[in-house]
Amino acid sequence: MFGLLDTYMRYDPAARSKWEVFFLYPGVKAVFAHRLAHQLYDWRIPFLPRMISELSRFFTGIEIHPGAQIGKNVIIDHGMGTVIGETAIVGDFVILYQGVTLGGTSTQKQKRHPTLETGVVVGAGAKILGNITIGHHSRVGANSVVIDHVPPCCTVVGIPGRVIPQAVETGTELEHGKI
Repeated sequence: MFGLLDTYMRYDPAARSKWEVFFLYPGVKAVFAHRLAHQLYDWRIPFLPRMISELSRFFTGIEIHPGAQIGKNVIIDHGMGTVIGETAIVGDFVILYQGVTLGGTSTQKQKRHPTLETGVVVGAGAKILGNITIGHHSRVGANSVVIDHVPPCCTVVGIPGRVIPQAVETGTELEHGKI
């Protein structure tokens, strides 16, 4: 949990203290609640994981299904309207902005949500749909709709998303004006 607070302090210039991040940032609360719900889900405890997920959504505006796998130090910035589906996998050091959807495209009981590898940044309002993979250190532009795999170290923009082989340089992850 403390690594997550350090990550928020590093990437959010508005963060004044770890206490502020811990108590007032909805993304931190949503991830913390998800960790509890996911553990109960893994233990196959009925009802309670979904109840925790629903309560978290009510308080944070961020919906994370208890079955989703969330890596370490994942930032959900602002978060309102963010939805992460049951079979989604979110890697370490991923940044999701408000209104992001990691949605499914099938009603079958199989892997139907996206996988985001390490270091992916997803802009506000982006929709990533289906059992696809967004390669490590890639960026998804705001309001893009991604329905195909994205190779590592690329940028994807538009509707439908078009891949631009443009690596994200360390320290420029948040410079959306350069996408």
